[in-house]
Amino acid sequence: MNVVKVTLRSADLSGPACHKSIGAKAIIYNPFYDFTPYPSLTVQKIGDIEGNEGDKVTPRPRLLAVVNFGALRWIEIEEQGKEEGHAKEMIHVQCLKFELVISMISRRAQIKRPFAIMKGIKSVIFAARRASQAPLAQQRKPVTSRILPQSMRNGRYSTSLNPATTRSISTGRPRKAQEATAERESSNPALAFPCLDALESRSASLRSRPSEQGPEPSYTSGDHLRFHSEKPILLDWGGLLPEFDVAYETWGELNSDRSNAILLHTGLSASSHAKSSDLNPKPGWWEKFIGPGLAVDTNKYFVICTNVIGSCYGSTGPSSIDPANGQRYGTRFPILTMEDMVRAQFRLLDGLGIKKLYASVGSSMGGMQSLAAAVLFPDRVGKVVSISGCARSHPYSVAMRHTQRQVLMMDPNWNRGFYYDGIPPHAGMKLAREIATVTYRSGPEWEQRFGRRRADPSKPPALCPDFLIETYLDHAGEKFCLQYDPNSLLYVSKAMDLFDLGVDNQNRMRALRHQNKSKLAAGEGPGPEGQSCNLTLPESPYEEQPSETTSRSLNDAVDAPAGGPPADLVAGLGPMQHHPTLVMGVASDILFPAWQQREIAETLKAAGNRQVTHVELGEDKSLFGHDTFLLDLEHIGGNLKRFLN
Repeated sequence: MNVVKVTLRSADLSGPACHKSIGAKAIIYNPFYDFTPYPSLTVQKIGDIEGNEGDKVTPRPRLLAVVNFGALRWIEIEEQGKEEGHAKEMIHVQCLKFELVISMISRRAQIKRPFAIMKGIKSVIFAARRASQAPLAQQRKPVTSRILPQSMRNGRYSTSLNPATTRSISTGRPRKAQEATAERESSNPALAFPCLDALESRSASLRSRPSEQGPEPSYTSGDHLRFHSEKPILLDWGGLLPEFDVAYETWGELNSDRSNAILLHTGLSASSHAKSSDLNPKPGWWEKFIGPGLAVDTNKYFVICTNVIGSCYGSTGPSSIDPANGQRYGTRFPILTMEDMVRAQFRLLDGLGIKKLYASVGSSMGGMQSLAAAVLFPDRVGKVVSISGCARSHPYSVAMRHTQRQVLMMDPNWNRGFYYDGIPPHAGMKLAREIATVTYRSGPEWEQRFGRRRADPSKPPALCPDFLIETYLDHAGEKFCLQYDPNSLLYVSKAMDLFDLGVDNQNRMRALRHQNKSKLAAGEGPGPEGQSCNLTLPESPYEEQPSETTSRSLNDAVDAPAGGPPADLVAGLGPMQHHPTLVMGVASDILFPAWQQREIAETLKAAGNRQVTHVELGEDKSLFGHDTFLLDLEHIGGNLKRFLN
């Protein structure tokens, strides 16, 4: 089997000035859109190409489209000349698959200097005909120099026989025959990539969904209650939600004086469904912790769990409809903070008539919110529980979440956040979740659980998941990639990065809110400066700067900061000095290391709180890392139950 690669490259730019727009006719493949004239044609890669030095093109010539055709025998390349007529060059290819690399001029590119592509070609348009539509004689015609264009024989086009350049495409020839042919043409057989096959299969499945259903999955599963606020909420960084929803669920009974309510805060990607109920019988994410006689005893307490704003499980987030224009927010959604999420939760409490919580309880991101609730509303919170949380985000966790966001945003399907009418960036979500999973568990657990074992030792090594730990991460990514809105991951994780209960940050946010409240009162709105980001990438790489931390040893650097709690943080947690507080951490946690929970406890004590209980689980108690709060009934659940009771 011959696999022909045809490369069209731009040459000198000359010719009359013009304003050209590439159309999208039925027979034209327009790489500016996800437009496929034939089911067997797919874009494999898109990138930029450079114009020649001195060319003045706005925007610059760009868009390199690598396209795969399957079961095709015939291509027409039409070279559009100065007039409306076309000069056709036909290339007959006797093969079952090939790769076509085409250079295109930008759509609606304003050319300020005479130009041409390959000596007079102003646009390159190609059409593909199915093999069944071509005459049999043409299908059987071999590739010879006689039927190739003169420019191709002169070297302006380049051809190469390279079966490794194209991915496998389902064709009429049996797969074994293809592999046998490929083996005869190469020193070694090509590796199989089932992980990429699965990725492409998912894309095809999403693309083939009925248009009325759309490719975007429904993230909310099961029923929940909904609180709707028609009163606008002003956000810390100047954004505004003219109205919003908070999805929530409850368990237990609210007593007559409404004093037994516990507000349960969730982790980053959790829904309000912490426990099964008659409304939603599906097991919840804290199923074994909540219930009669359990850690959070529903015989005693009325438990409320919400889905945070910014998320996608029923609360208002980027995938919600903006009432101003009837369209999904996408990345027009405003930047959030943990405090914004807590304020929305307390709007719900107002709606339920709950003046004061018996306790504010949370783990991971919820542990941040639990502290924030007591700082923002000290008179409305009784006890506080923060499990595997922190009082301010630290560089390691910020770096890991930043990496996840970068991986997600580099998925071409993300489309700057406006993918709701197309294919969601499932590949980026899968990889982001795999990165996150590495931070959720611990190395010692994986040593015991997986070691260096391979999934199938009888098979040769593969570049796709091969070791058991790789298959575990791959499964975690596959399971998650369509369960959570990608934009929600971006916004909620950024809110975690911005979290800082230090008094300096609180004062900055307070001043910004006051400024924007004044604008709202004047009818001016929050203004674009609250939303825009004018940061630019640095021209030179970061250089290490001398600091007080460089004199400390490496062991000191990963432990709690020397010299006691920062004064800024002590002042920031001052409103919590009268709240009984339980702080729990896990030694095997690498995302929120145990020293960060020690910092919370020590800071509260320095702020004057004499009712602080600090529990740290060593590796002899748990090797589950950050996920311990989801799994350890004995220690997490036991200490929580004793503290609440």
